[in-house]
Amino acid sequence: MALDAAQPAVAHRAQPLGRGSLYGLLLVGMPVFLVGWLIIFPIFSAIATTVFVRQPDGTAEFSLASYHFFFSDAYSLNNLWLTLWTTFVCGLLLLAIGLPIALYLRFSGSRLAGYVQGLAIFPMFVPSIILSYALIRTIGPNGTVDILLNAMGLPKLPSPYLTPWGPVIGLVWDNLPLTVLMLTAGLTSVSNSSIEAARDVGATPLRVFISIILPRMGNSLLVTASFAVLGIFSAFTLPYVLGPASPEMMGPFMQRTFADMNDPLNALTQAVISFGFCLLFGIFYVWSIARNREGR
Repeated sequence: MALDAAQPAVAHRAQPLGRGSLYGLLLVGMPVFLVGWLIIFPIFSAIATTVFVRQPDGTAEFSLASYHFFFSDAYSLNNLWLTLWTTFVCGLLLLAIGLPIALYLRFSGSRLAGYVQGLAIFPMFVPSIILSYALIRTIGPNGTVDILLNAMGLPKLPSPYLTPWGPVIGLVWDNLPLTVLMLTAGLTSVSNSSIEAARDVGATPLRVFISIILPRMGNSLLVTASFAVLGIFSAFTLPYVLGPASPEMMGPFMQRTFADMNDPLNALTQAVISFGFCLLFGIFYVWSIARNREGR
């Protein structure tokens, strides 16, 4: 009898792939092939180029000299530290600004919420170079803020333009739409009935946020932070236009090393080190997704 029960399962496993399964494999195979061709292969190629250094006689020799130079060079380490600092500060500011906006959009039914959503998402449709120009004209030397302060007889404020805070302001503005959208999507898992039940038993708004909303948003916060960190760490235009010349973030540093210094080996080494940090954030993102699926 047990043998009879096992036969349908064996027959089910032995069924050949249908047309729908083949279409599914083709749909999955194409993006996997593109990721492998356009992303994975260049990464491994860059690692091999920096580890097996080509010699003047045409042979390749194993060497870690470029990595030793990077981690022993004070200027390179300052650039890496500035990139990590900018990423950390921008990540915190994005969550601190985006979460209240997402909460308001999720639980407000007024007409004003539509205008707030439009203003929060508006930077998504502005190219980074236009956004940089707008910030220069606003907070740069002799910009709109300086003109208004001068008209009111107030002294000038130190401009964040060409300081480490210039890219922070631009990156937070540029990444705010995606942060708000992802947090708002995460808030859809919080039901109105659970919040109303908590209010009925006398829970304050802070208690509702800590005990009802925040536990259901844990994975959304992790995923949002991972996306923001990956985008900020690899940013180029805003740090290049708004940031200081020294130290500089890794994106402008790589471009200047490759183009201005004509040093492709050290530029590739900087890229591989950037890949390593982004890989850590990527693993954190995949872990967040896997944890989210296990919780369902």
